[in-house]
Amino acid sequence: MSGEGAYGGYDDADGATAGGTVREEGPGAVPVHGTVADGWEPVRDTFAENFARRGDVGAAVALHHEGRAVVDLWAGRTGFDGGGRWERRTAQVVRSAGKGVAAVCLLLLHQRGQLDLDAPVHTYWAEFKAAGKDRVTVRDVLAHRAGVPALDTPLTPREALDGVSGPRAVAAQEPSFAPGRAHGYHAQTFSWLVGELVLRVTGRTIGQYVAEEVAGPLGLDLWLGLPADQDHRVGRIGSVVTPEPPASGGLRARPKRTVKDAYADPASLTSRAFAAITPAPDENDPAYRAGELAGSGTIATARSLARCYAALLGDVTGGDVTADGASDDGPRPGSGSGSGRRLFDPGTLAAASTVEADGPDQVLLLNTRFGPGFMLHGPASPMLGARSFGHPGRGGSLGFADPDSGIGFAYVTNGMQRNVTADPRAQALVRAVRQCLR
Repeated sequence: MSGEGAYGGYDDADGATAGGTVREEGPGAVPVHGTVADGWEPVRDTFAENFARRGDVGAAVALHHEGRAVVDLWAGRTGFDGGGRWERRTAQVVRSAGKGVAAVCLLLLHQRGQLDLDAPVHTYWAEFKAAGKDRVTVRDVLAHRAGVPALDTPLTPREALDGVSGPRAVAAQEPSFAPGRAHGYHAQTFSWLVGELVLRVTGRTIGQYVAEEVAGPLGLDLWLGLPADQDHRVGRIGSVVTPEPPASGGLRARPKRTVKDAYADPASLTSRAFAAITPAPDENDPAYRAGELAGSGTIATARSLARCYAALLGDVTGGDVTADGASDDGPRPGSGSGSGRRLFDPGTLAAASTVEADGPDQVLLLNTRFGPGFMLHGPASPMLGARSFGHPGRGGSLGFADPDSGIGFAYVTNGMQRNVTADPRAQALVRAVRQCLR
């Protein structure tokens, strides 16, 4: 028997525990809070192991199956370096896991006939035509084929957030590789490429578009541009020690020598792509959280990120889990009151998992697979199966949808470990989900 009464209640905003008990095994074990439906216990057990063996500090995992919430768990501290208790409503910066949310925006515009993915970017953004980029299409931008993953002159954190300097810099930038003929992860510049396209097409910033067309309709605690009155809910993000095998469960954490060397070389395209904002911004600064960096600044609860992906597949019901896997009548107070209607029509859903780029990545120096804005299932970022699409966040977080199983998945964490696309904690949870589906 799982469900709320048998495995741990949920924490309301005031910190009170509503119903149930809390699982805690052994001296020093981290209490895990939340709910899990019958048949999904392996996800719960693996989540607990992430704290015991894989170095998690504060995290949450959530899962929708065929439109119903079946897992909603959280544990640990709100700060990567200690601090308060992670609550039911704790949100977190998810870094590049937010790129999937940005992709949703462009695909919705395409679905509604407002944006042609095969049109040159300069059709909507005339200045982007400069420096030999006249043939770069919107589809190239989404597939990381635009050729501008790095900037000759990096932006300061203040410039990165001002809404003007970033778009101006990528519009003027000469490509690092032939656009459309190769792909390379646009780690930071993706923010300004996608954000400016949304602005030029709709007249709204991408943060406004997310709020009005995605988060609002679905009742999500998900923001690209955090309101000041929600800042207290967001955990402190930062680097933590990455456990090595066998403590991590036999999972390899060391990068290949060539990749490690590229990150260490400030002149490499790899290093320059991640250093497009220099010095690195303080992700715990309220100004950063309020910014609208579509490639790295999305803030969400695991519950809402999973619900977002589930809504790409079909209608979703309420946000809380019951023992039989059914959901309650709707999102809990404070998390919106969205309709839960699906976002993607069948054609857009099919396009989301269509391979647009596959092979050597000019930035990450490994083979990556991208659809239109989403990273696809593959060795670089394993998800559930061939049609899974979503995005990892550097250091830990992961969100994705799997059309074949009807899964919407999200894992968010404040403890950033040494990885880019395949975090051992997230991957352990994915394996547990696969076990539950057998």
